[in-house]
Amino acid sequence: MSSRPLLFVFLATLLAACSSEAPKPASPVAPATTAVSSKTITAPPVPLGPLPVYQRELTGLLLGVPNGAEVELAVLVIDAQDRPQKLLTSAKITGDGKNLPLQLRFNPDAFPQGARVELRGRVSQSGQLLLHLSPVRIEQPTTQSLGQLQFVPAP
Repeated sequence: MSSRPLLFVFLATLLAACSSEAPKPASPVAPATTAVSSKTITAPPVPLGPLPVYQRELTGLLLGVPNGAEVELAVLVIDAQDRPQKLLTSAKITGDGKNLPLQLRFNPDAFPQGARVELRGRVSQSGQLLLHLSPVRIEQPTTQSLGQLQFVPAP
């Protein structure tokens, strides 16, 4: 017996499964409960623990982050045309209306020699870009404190 009839049965079953309608909400109460559950609860940042021997760390203090806003930070390799080429590390933090501690760990072996590496950041709330961080150049793959970093209004 050839496998051709089985192939047609499989394809027909697959097409029938894909053509079914999306499930409808169970009750009108369901959307209200999802709106309540999607509320972000801010908690203090969890310490990462001791720094492993094979990693390095960038630390600092982020200023001017509104309560409930999402901060996205990234250490990127940047080319000559100011375009990101490689992501070395990143983090997302939720603002609590206070100064936020910055703690980004990276592998120094992934740090390219002679390339431009920058810390970049942005703050958004409800999907709208509010603030951005002026690029901070990272010269060496060492543990270092960047001090206080101020976000500025986004253009």
